[in-house]
Amino acid sequence: MKINNIKYFAFAAMLGMSATSCESFLDRPAEDTYNESNFYQNDLQCVQGVNYLYNSPWYDFQRGFIKVGEVLSGNYYMGSSPYLTFTVNGSDEDLKNMSSSLWAVNGHANTVYNRLKSANASEKVKNQCMGECLAWKAMAYFYLVRSFGAVPIIHDNTAELGAGNYNSSKRVQAADVYEYIILTLEKAIELLPAKGDAGRIDKYCAEGLLAKVYLTRSGITGTRSESDLNKAAEYAKDVIDNSGRHLLEKYSDIFRMQNNKNEECLFSWHWNAGRDPWTQQNTLQSDLAMVGFDEFGDCWGGYGGMSVDLQDAFGVNLLASPKERIDVDERRKATMMLPGDVYDYFWTDKGGFNYLKFIYDKDGYGKGGPNGQLQSATGANSVKHLYGDAYDHEQALGTSAANMANGLSTHILRLADIYLIYAEAKMGLATSTTDASAIDAYYAVRSRSVASATRPASITWEDVWKERRLEMAMEGDRWYDYVRLSYYDAQRAITELKSQRRNSYWGLDAVYKEYYTNGTYTVTSSQLYNTQDPIPNVTKSSFTLPLPTEDLVFNPTLMDEPIHVDIRNTYSY
Repeated sequence: MKINNIKYFAFAAMLGMSATSCESFLDRPAEDTYNESNFYQNDLQCVQGVNYLYNSPWYDFQRGFIKVGEVLSGNYYMGSSPYLTFTVNGSDEDLKNMSSSLWAVNGHANTVYNRLKSANASEKVKNQCMGECLAWKAMAYFYLVRSFGAVPIIHDNTAELGAGNYNSSKRVQAADVYEYIILTLEKAIELLPAKGDAGRIDKYCAEGLLAKVYLTRSGITGTRSESDLNKAAEYAKDVIDNSGRHLLEKYSDIFRMQNNKNEECLFSWHWNAGRDPWTQQNTLQSDLAMVGFDEFGDCWGGYGGMSVDLQDAFGVNLLASPKERIDVDERRKATMMLPGDVYDYFWTDKGGFNYLKFIYDKDGYGKGGPNGQLQSATGANSVKHLYGDAYDHEQALGTSAANMANGLSTHILRLADIYLIYAEAKMGLATSTTDASAIDAYYAVRSRSVASATRPASITWEDVWKERRLEMAMEGDRWYDYVRLSYYDAQRAITELKSQRRNSYWGLDAVYKEYYTNGTYTVTSSQLYNTQDPIPNVTKSSFTLPLPTEDLVFNPTLMDEPIHVDIRNTYSY
């Protein structure tokens, strides 16, 4: 927590952003018209004052979201990234930005929450907006504790500054941080409406997050807590039965721009395509898409790609001809591009996006793209977090994208996750279950994407574990599954991570080019999986990321042993 950040978040409730339309999450007060005396004077202004919590403070977390959630977990290959090799240190720029962003969310949520208490607006809207602040604050702390372990609790930024504690805040034991998150979500649930406007957090969204918090905390002592698992199942079941939300019929529709505020998504970052001010926009396409995927000169992610290990999980073997590939799971194509894939929802002005044609037709269809050469070292490129080209963006949102700026929402908690949380939590301390409701929840998720799936008579922990990976790959979540597993079975998490195929292939470009040119697919000994790179040195300490070095310099007490705090007798809302 940098001192300049703390001061800013304690004394500024808004970023200086002009209003657009009343329905937009970017509808906010203009800087030149806002001050403490003339804002929060009606219901609309209260809603405007919360809107930016759905995007701007989260902006600098975007790269950490992928690098921690997906590269560290073995879902995504990113060259010599320290996240791939478990060599991240406190000076890493993306780690620093990630930490700063999460503390920014907490600071903004605290400030807006406190200001809303005295707003001149209806109690209904004030409560709704205060509940949204607390829900986002809880989400930020949930990322913080799972990423860094013990962290300080900054309950009220203004109070911390007034007391002069901003450079001496002590880390609090992780178990107590989880209790603080639960306290925060309980208050959010009390304040939030049962049903909010599309895309906004409501009571059931907060309950879904609370279910995930209980599931994660259940192993924090080293053995799983049956009472925490029961709580996770209880809250998840309430969301499933009573929220009125349903899984979308088609998996890939979840991630399309026209479905930015779809009912399956409980927590989402809702972005705007503008760059003024910076931080309101989604830039993930730039980091994940192949060069030339859009017209703005801002795509450089083609050299990364889905890991061979994730391909294995989906049953993909790139050393076999695409003509032999049978996709039984539609999530595969919605997650990774492979030779032979064509997408009707990208490049709709050109009749769809053809993966190999884009790479190898360098003078026509793929002009300005990869220039006739496969970029991905694993032979697969990302699909999630891509919106397509300028035409696709305009058709979906009615506005233009820009260089490093698009309006595709990023979904960070979905109903499918809640179904799988319920299935796992319902097992309790067992490793399998025949409980009909747990099986139904698991089967609802699996059967949506696997047409051949049949309802099983029982499910195991391993079934749910794998299903979580396939369902939420590239959604910034997989590493945190390993973190919660490490709480009570670190050796299992270590063994699995060490056994992953995290490295690259050799020579796939020649194979792909031959297949595109004449339809043959010839693999030789020069096109094999790279086994020469070392297995990452994963240890128990690997599941806690280092705090940014500059934070330790600013606040040396962060190096002290974490303290215990009686949360319920110390904090209240």
